[in-house]
Amino acid sequence: MSMEFIKPGTNLNFIGNRYYAFIVSGLLILLSLLSIIYFRGLNLGVDFKGGLLLQVRLAEDPGVETLRSSLAAAELDVSSLQKFGESGDNEYLINISSGVSREGRSLSQTTIDVLKEALGADKVEVRREEMVGPKVGQDLRQKALYAIYYSILIIIIYISGRFEQKWWTSAFFVAILLGVIYVVGLFGVGVGTLIIVALVVTLITCYILKFSFALGGILALMHDVIITAGIFSLLNKEITLSFVAAILTIIGYSLNDSIIVFDRIRENSRKNRRANLADLINRSINETLSRTILTSGTTLLALLSLYFLGGPVNRDFALALIIGIGVGTLSSIFIASPILLLWEKKKSPSDSVTGKKSPPAVDQDKPPLGLQKSQ
Repeated sequence: MSMEFIKPGTNLNFIGNRYYAFIVSGLLILLSLLSIIYFRGLNLGVDFKGGLLLQVRLAEDPGVETLRSSLAAAELDVSSLQKFGESGDNEYLINISSGVSREGRSLSQTTIDVLKEALGADKVEVRREEMVGPKVGQDLRQKALYAIYYSILIIIIYISGRFEQKWWTSAFFVAILLGVIYVVGLFGVGVGTLIIVALVVTLITCYILKFSFALGGILALMHDVIITAGIFSLLNKEITLSFVAAILTIIGYSLNDSIIVFDRIRENSRKNRRANLADLINRSINETLSRTILTSGTTLLALLSLYFLGGPVNRDFALALIIGIGVGTLSSIFIASPILLLWEKKKSPSDSVTGKKSPPAVDQDKPPLGLQKSQ
Protein backbone atom coordinates (compact mmCIF):
# COMPACT_ATOMS: atom_id res chain seq x y z
CA MET A 1 0.00 0.00 0.00
CA SER A 2 1.56 3.28 -1.10
CA MET A 3 1.80 6.27 1.18
CA GLU A 4 -0.22 9.31 0.07
CA PHE A 5 0.76 12.65 1.53
CA ILE A 6 -1.56 14.67 -0.71
CA LYS A 7 -5.13 13.48 -1.10
CA PRO A 8 -6.22 12.51 -4.62
CA GLY A 9 -8.18 15.25 -6.35
CA THR A 10 -6.18 18.07 -4.75
CA ASN A 11 -6.02 20.99 -7.17
CA LEU A 12 -3.71 23.73 -5.93
CA ASN A 13 -3.44 26.57 -8.43
CA PHE A 14 0.32 26.56 -9.06
CA ILE A 15 0.01 27.78 -12.63
CA GLY A 16 -2.29 30.63 -11.66
CA ASN A 17 0.35 31.93 -9.23
CA ARG A 18 3.33 31.46 -11.54
CA TYR A 19 3.95 35.18 -12.03
CA TYR A 20 4.46 35.67 -8.28
CA ALA A 21 7.01 32.85 -8.39
CA PHE A 22 8.72 34.46 -11.40
CA ILE A 23 9.03 37.75 -9.51
CA VAL A 24 10.51 36.10 -6.39
CA SER A 25 12.91 33.98 -8.46
CA GLY A 26 13.92 36.99 -10.56
CA LEU A 27 14.75 39.01 -7.45
CA LEU A 28 16.77 36.14 -5.96
CA ILE A 29 18.72 35.68 -9.21
CA LEU A 30 19.36 39.43 -9.48
CA LEU A 31 20.57 39.59 -5.87
CA SER A 32 22.76 36.51 -6.42
CA LEU A 33 24.37 37.90 -9.58
CA LEU A 34 24.99 41.29 -7.95
CA SER A 35 26.67 39.60 -5.00
CA ILE A 36 28.79 37.31 -7.20
CA ILE A 37 29.84 39.95 -9.75
CA TYR A 38 29.93 43.28 -7.90
CA PHE A 39 29.81 42.87 -4.11
CA ARG A 40 31.30 39.91 -2.27
CA GLY A 41 32.25 37.68 -5.19
CA LEU A 42 32.98 33.99 -4.69
CA ASN A 43 35.17 33.23 -1.71
CA LEU A 44 37.43 30.59 -3.25
CA GLY A 45 38.85 28.14 -0.74
CA VAL A 46 42.38 26.86 -0.52
CA ASP A 47 41.43 24.05 -2.92
CA PHE A 48 41.16 26.51 -5.81
CA LYS A 49 43.46 29.42 -5.07
CA GLY A 50 46.24 27.64 -3.19
CA GLY A 51 47.75 28.49 0.18
CA LEU A 52 47.52 27.14 3.70
CA LEU A 53 44.39 26.12 5.57
CA LEU A 54 44.93 25.72 9.30
CA GLN A 55 42.36 24.76 11.92
CA VAL A 56 43.54 25.43 15.47
CA ARG A 57 42.01 25.08 18.92
CA LEU A 58 43.10 27.64 21.50
CA ALA A 59 43.04 27.35 25.29
CA GLU A 60 41.71 30.91 25.50
CA ASP A 61 39.86 32.97 22.95
CA PRO A 62 42.01 35.98 21.99
CA GLY A 63 39.53 37.30 19.43
CA VAL A 64 39.68 37.54 15.67
CA GLU A 65 41.45 40.92 15.53
CA THR A 66 44.23 39.86 17.89
CA LEU A 67 44.96 36.77 15.82
CA ARG A 68 44.86 38.71 12.57
CA SER A 69 47.24 41.41 13.81
CA SER A 70 49.70 38.80 15.16
CA LEU A 71 49.80 37.00 11.81
CA ALA A 72 50.01 40.23 9.83
CA ALA A 73 52.95 41.41 11.96
CA ALA A 74 54.82 38.27 10.88
CA GLU A 75 54.22 39.17 7.21
CA LEU A 76 51.65 36.41 6.70
CA ASP A 77 48.89 37.29 4.21
CA VAL A 78 45.64 36.22 5.90
CA SER A 79 42.90 35.85 3.27
CA SER A 80 40.28 34.69 5.78
CA LEU A 81 40.07 34.08 9.52
CA GLN A 82 36.89 32.92 11.17
CA LYS A 83 35.63 31.09 14.23
CA PHE A 84 34.94 27.44 13.64
CA GLY A 85 32.94 24.73 15.37
CA GLU A 86 30.66 25.12 18.36
CA SER A 87 30.50 28.12 20.66
CA GLY A 88 33.09 27.81 23.42
CA ASP A 89 35.42 25.52 21.46
CA ASN A 90 37.76 28.43 20.72
CA GLU A 91 38.54 26.98 17.30
CA TYR A 92 39.61 29.09 14.35
CA LEU A 93 39.92 28.41 10.63
CA ILE A 94 42.86 30.36 9.22
CA ASN A 95 43.53 30.71 5.49
CA ILE A 96 47.00 32.00 4.60
CA SER A 97 47.44 32.79 0.91
CA SER A 98 51.15 33.64 1.13
CA GLY A 99 53.83 34.71 3.57
CA VAL A 100 57.50 34.93 4.48
CA SER A 101 58.88 31.64 5.84
CA ARG A 102 61.32 31.69 8.73
CA GLU A 103 64.75 30.10 8.37
CA GLY A 104 63.69 27.87 5.52
CA ARG A 105 60.68 26.50 7.40
CA SER A 106 57.44 25.72 5.61
CA LEU A 107 54.63 28.25 5.56
CA SER A 108 52.63 25.93 7.80
CA GLN A 109 55.33 25.64 10.47
CA THR A 110 55.98 29.38 10.33
CA THR A 111 52.31 30.13 10.97
CA ILE A 112 52.14 27.68 13.88
CA ASP A 113 55.30 29.19 15.42
CA VAL A 114 53.82 32.69 15.18
CA LEU A 115 50.64 31.57 16.94
CA LYS A 116 52.58 29.82 19.72
CA GLU A 117 54.80 32.86 20.27
CA ALA A 118 51.78 35.17 20.47
CA LEU A 119 49.51 32.95 22.60
CA GLY A 120 51.80 30.49 24.33
CA ALA A 121 53.16 27.16 23.10
CA ASP A 122 50.86 25.12 25.36
CA LYS A 123 47.74 27.06 24.31
CA VAL A 124 47.71 26.18 20.59
CA GLU A 125 46.50 22.81 19.28
CA VAL A 126 46.61 22.15 15.54
CA ARG A 127 43.47 20.25 14.50
CA ARG A 128 43.79 20.29 10.72
CA GLU A 129 46.41 21.37 8.21
CA GLU A 130 46.09 21.56 4.41
CA MET A 131 48.61 23.00 2.01
CA VAL A 132 47.86 23.50 -1.70
CA GLY A 133 50.29 25.09 -4.15
CA PRO A 134 49.03 27.77 -6.56
CA LYS A 135 49.58 25.51 -9.59
CA VAL A 136 47.61 22.66 -8.00
CA GLY A 137 44.87 25.12 -7.04
CA GLN A 138 44.63 26.34 -10.63
CA ASP A 139 44.45 22.76 -11.94
CA LEU A 140 41.72 21.86 -9.45
CA ARG A 141 39.77 24.96 -10.44
CA GLN A 142 39.97 24.01 -14.11
CA LYS A 143 38.93 20.41 -13.43
CA ALA A 144 35.98 21.56 -11.31
CA LEU A 145 34.77 23.81 -14.12
CA TYR A 146 35.18 21.00 -16.63
CA ALA A 147 33.13 18.70 -14.39
CA ILE A 148 30.29 21.25 -14.33
CA TYR A 149 30.69 21.91 -18.05
CA TYR A 150 30.45 18.26 -19.14
CA SER A 151 27.59 17.50 -16.77
CA ILE A 152 25.56 20.40 -18.20
CA LEU A 153 26.45 19.36 -21.77
CA ILE A 154 25.33 15.75 -21.24
CA ILE A 155 22.11 16.92 -19.57
CA ILE A 156 21.36 19.23 -22.50
CA ILE A 157 21.82 16.35 -24.95
CA TYR A 158 19.69 14.01 -22.83
CA ILE A 159 16.79 16.44 -22.41
CA SER A 160 16.71 17.39 -26.09
CA GLY A 161 16.23 13.77 -27.17
CA ARG A 162 14.37 12.31 -24.19
CA PHE A 163 11.51 14.80 -24.01
CA GLU A 164 11.17 16.33 -27.41
CA GLN A 165 10.90 12.92 -29.17
CA LYS A 166 12.46 14.44 -32.29
CA TRP A 167 15.67 12.50 -32.52
CA TRP A 168 16.88 13.80 -35.88
CA THR A 169 16.23 17.38 -34.82
CA SER A 170 17.93 16.67 -31.50
CA ALA A 171 20.97 15.29 -33.34
CA PHE A 172 21.10 18.49 -35.39
CA PHE A 173 20.82 20.51 -32.19
CA VAL A 174 23.71 18.60 -30.58
CA ALA A 175 25.83 19.06 -33.72
CA ILE A 176 25.28 22.83 -33.61
CA LEU A 177 26.13 23.00 -29.92
CA LEU A 178 29.32 20.92 -30.21
CA GLY A 179 30.38 22.80 -33.35
CA VAL A 180 30.03 26.23 -31.75
CA ILE A 181 31.85 25.08 -28.61
CA TYR A 182 34.68 23.61 -30.70
CA VAL A 183 35.12 26.85 -32.69
CA VAL A 184 35.06 28.98 -29.53
CA GLY A 185 37.55 26.63 -27.89
CA LEU A 186 40.03 27.26 -30.72
CA PHE A 187 40.45 30.82 -29.43
CA GLY A 188 41.87 29.49 -26.16
CA VAL A 189 39.10 30.82 -23.92
CA GLY A 190 38.66 29.53 -20.39
CA VAL A 191 36.27 26.84 -19.24
CA GLY A 192 34.03 29.42 -17.59
CA THR A 193 33.56 31.15 -20.94
CA LEU A 194 32.79 27.80 -22.59
CA ILE A 195 30.07 27.12 -20.02
CA ILE A 196 28.47 30.51 -20.67
CA VAL A 197 28.68 30.04 -24.45
CA ALA A 198 27.18 26.54 -24.19
CA LEU A 199 24.23 27.83 -22.14
CA VAL A 200 23.59 30.81 -24.43
CA VAL A 201 23.75 28.65 -27.59
CA THR A 202 21.47 26.08 -25.94
CA LEU A 203 18.82 28.63 -25.01
CA ILE A 204 18.87 30.25 -28.46
CA THR A 205 18.74 26.88 -30.26
CA CYS A 206 15.96 25.58 -28.03
CA TYR A 207 14.00 28.73 -28.78
CA ILE A 208 14.50 28.41 -32.54
CA LEU A 209 13.79 24.65 -32.65
CA LYS A 210 10.84 25.04 -30.25
CA PHE A 211 12.27 22.62 -27.68
CA SER A 212 9.98 23.73 -24.86
CA PHE A 213 10.85 20.85 -22.52
CA ALA A 214 14.59 21.37 -22.90
CA LEU A 215 14.18 25.13 -22.49
CA GLY A 216 12.24 24.71 -19.26
CA GLY A 217 14.67 22.15 -17.86
CA ILE A 218 17.81 24.16 -18.63
CA LEU A 219 16.37 27.42 -17.27
CA ALA A 220 15.39 25.62 -14.07
CA LEU A 221 18.92 24.24 -13.68
CA MET A 222 20.46 27.68 -14.23
CA HIS A 223 18.00 29.10 -11.70
CA ASP A 224 19.04 26.56 -9.02
CA VAL A 225 22.80 26.86 -9.52
CA ILE A 226 22.84 30.69 -9.62
CA ILE A 227 20.76 31.06 -6.45
CA THR A 228 22.79 28.46 -4.54
CA ALA A 229 26.09 30.12 -5.53
CA GLY A 230 24.59 33.55 -4.78
CA ILE A 231 23.54 32.58 -1.25
CA PHE A 232 27.03 31.19 -0.61
CA SER A 233 28.45 34.48 -1.86
CA LEU A 234 26.15 36.52 0.39
CA LEU A 235 27.09 34.37 3.40
CA ASN A 236 30.79 34.57 2.42
CA LYS A 237 31.08 30.78 2.52
CA GLU A 238 34.13 29.18 0.96
CA ILE A 239 33.84 27.61 -2.48
CA THR A 240 35.65 24.26 -2.20
CA LEU A 241 35.63 20.90 -3.96
CA SER A 242 32.81 19.88 -1.63
CA PHE A 243 30.73 22.78 -2.96
CA VAL A 244 31.36 21.64 -6.55
CA ALA A 245 30.23 18.12 -5.59
CA ALA A 246 27.10 19.64 -4.06
CA ILE A 247 26.39 21.65 -7.24
CA LEU A 248 26.66 18.51 -9.40
CA THR A 249 24.30 16.71 -7.00
CA ILE A 250 21.85 19.61 -7.15
CA ILE A 251 21.88 19.57 -10.96
CA GLY A 252 20.99 15.87 -11.02
CA TYR A 253 18.37 16.18 -8.29
CA SER A 254 16.68 19.19 -9.86
CA LEU A 255 16.61 17.51 -13.26
CA ASN A 256 15.04 14.41 -11.72
CA ASP A 257 12.24 16.51 -10.20
CA SER A 258 11.57 18.19 -13.55
CA ILE A 259 11.57 14.83 -15.35
CA ILE A 260 8.86 13.47 -13.04
CA VAL A 261 6.57 16.43 -13.71
CA PHE A 262 7.36 16.47 -17.45
CA ASP A 263 6.58 12.75 -17.79
CA ARG A 264 3.20 13.21 -16.13
CA ILE A 265 2.42 16.16 -18.41
CA ARG A 266 3.21 14.06 -21.49
CA GLU A 267 1.17 11.15 -20.14
CA ASN A 268 -1.86 13.34 -19.46
CA SER A 269 -1.43 15.00 -22.87
CA ARG A 270 -1.80 11.62 -24.56
CA LYS A 271 -4.92 10.81 -22.56
CA ASN A 272 -6.68 14.10 -23.25
CA ARG A 273 -5.29 15.88 -26.28
CA ARG A 274 -8.01 18.55 -26.32
CA ALA A 275 -7.62 19.60 -22.70
CA ASN A 276 -6.85 23.16 -21.71
CA LEU A 277 -3.07 23.19 -21.45
CA ALA A 278 -2.91 25.28 -18.25
CA ASP A 279 -5.33 22.92 -16.51
CA LEU A 280 -3.43 19.89 -17.80
CA ILE A 281 -0.08 21.15 -16.50
CA ASN A 282 -1.59 22.19 -13.18
CA ARG A 283 -3.24 18.80 -12.75
CA SER A 284 0.03 17.05 -13.58
CA ILE A 285 1.90 19.05 -10.93
CA ASN A 286 -0.77 18.21 -8.34
CA GLU A 287 -0.67 14.52 -9.23
CA THR A 288 3.10 14.36 -8.64
CA LEU A 289 3.06 16.71 -5.64
CA SER A 290 2.88 13.95 -3.03
CA ARG A 291 5.90 12.19 -4.45
CA THR A 292 7.82 15.47 -4.76
CA ILE A 293 7.16 16.47 -1.14
CA LEU A 294 7.99 13.02 0.25
CA THR A 295 11.18 12.67 -1.77
CA SER A 296 12.46 16.18 -1.08
CA GLY A 297 11.27 16.10 2.53
CA THR A 298 13.08 12.89 3.45
CA THR A 299 16.22 14.11 1.66
CA LEU A 300 16.12 17.42 3.52
CA LEU A 301 15.68 15.61 6.86
CA ALA A 302 18.85 13.64 6.19
CA LEU A 303 20.70 16.80 5.16
CA LEU A 304 19.54 18.71 8.24
CA SER A 305 20.86 15.87 10.39
CA LEU A 306 24.18 16.07 8.54
CA TYR A 307 24.25 19.86 8.97
CA PHE A 308 23.60 19.87 12.73
CA LEU A 309 25.23 16.57 13.73
CA GLY A 310 27.83 15.92 11.04
CA GLY A 311 30.44 18.28 12.41
CA PRO A 312 31.82 21.57 11.07
CA VAL A 313 33.71 19.94 8.20
CA ASN A 314 30.50 18.71 6.55
CA ARG A 315 28.40 21.77 7.37
CA ASP A 316 28.98 23.83 4.21
CA PHE A 317 28.45 20.78 1.99
CA ALA A 318 25.14 20.04 3.71
CA LEU A 319 24.12 23.71 3.55
CA ALA A 320 24.71 23.86 -0.23
CA LEU A 321 22.56 20.75 -0.73
CA ILE A 322 19.80 22.07 1.54
CA ILE A 323 19.63 25.32 -0.42
CA GLY A 324 19.91 23.64 -3.83
CA ILE A 325 17.37 20.89 -3.23
CA GLY A 326 14.90 23.30 -1.65
CA VAL A 327 15.22 25.75 -4.54
CA GLY A 328 15.31 22.90 -7.10
CA THR A 329 12.06 21.42 -5.83
CA LEU A 330 10.33 24.78 -6.20
CA SER A 331 11.86 25.43 -9.62
CA SER A 332 10.48 22.17 -11.05
CA ILE A 333 7.01 23.34 -10.05
CA PHE A 334 7.14 27.09 -10.54
CA ILE A 335 9.83 27.52 -13.23
CA ALA A 336 10.26 24.49 -15.49
CA SER A 337 6.57 23.62 -15.87
CA PRO A 338 5.19 27.17 -16.33
CA ILE A 339 7.80 27.79 -19.05
CA LEU A 340 6.09 25.03 -21.06
CA LEU A 341 2.85 26.95 -20.76
CA LEU A 342 4.41 30.28 -21.70
CA TRP A 343 5.99 28.76 -24.78
CA GLU A 344 2.80 26.98 -25.88
CA LYS A 345 0.74 30.12 -25.22
CA LYS A 346 3.06 31.99 -27.54
CA LYS A 347 2.15 29.48 -30.21
CA SER A 348 -1.51 29.28 -29.09
CA PRO A 349 -2.64 32.56 -27.51
CA SER A 350 -6.11 31.22 -26.76
CA ASP A 351 -4.95 29.32 -23.65
CA SER A 352 -6.19 30.61 -20.30
CA VAL A 353 -5.16 30.10 -16.69
CA THR A 354 -8.16 31.71 -15.10
CA GLY A 355 -9.94 28.45 -14.53
CA LYS A 356 -12.68 29.37 -16.96
CA LYS A 357 -13.36 27.24 -19.98
CA SER A 358 -11.46 28.37 -23.03
CA PRO A 359 -10.57 27.00 -26.43
CA PRO A 360 -7.89 24.32 -26.36
CA ALA A 361 -4.38 25.71 -26.16
CA VAL A 362 -2.94 23.09 -28.46
CA ASP A 363 -3.42 22.08 -32.05
CA GLN A 364 -6.41 19.75 -31.99
CA ASP A 365 -5.09 17.72 -34.92
CA LYS A 366 -1.72 17.02 -33.32
CA PRO A 367 -0.52 15.85 -29.91
CA PRO A 368 0.62 18.80 -27.75
CA LEU A 369 4.04 19.60 -26.36
CA GLY A 370 6.17 18.02 -29.02
CA LEU A 371 4.59 14.56 -28.76
CA GLN A 372 4.51 14.07 -32.50
CA LYS A 373 6.35 11.02 -33.68
CA SER A 374 9.80 11.71 -34.97
CA GLN A 375 10.11 11.68 -38.69
